[in-house]
Amino acid sequence: MALPKRKVSRARRGNRRAHWKASSPARSLCPKCGEPKMPHRVCPACGYYKGIQVFEEEEE
Repeated sequence: MALPKRKVSRARRGNRRAHWKASSPARSLCPKCGEPKMPHRVCPACGYYKGIQVFEEEEE
């Protein structure tokens, strides 16, 4: 089984991992109210999903 000949430095290890960044979650606009929401989920602002009201919007 192969073994490393030398220790990998922190800089070389960091350069290799430099592209492992997290991406922001996908967002889409709600067709009913225009607020950003997660795709395939109920809109938290208006409570609609695929044109059907799933829950009542909260009144403040």
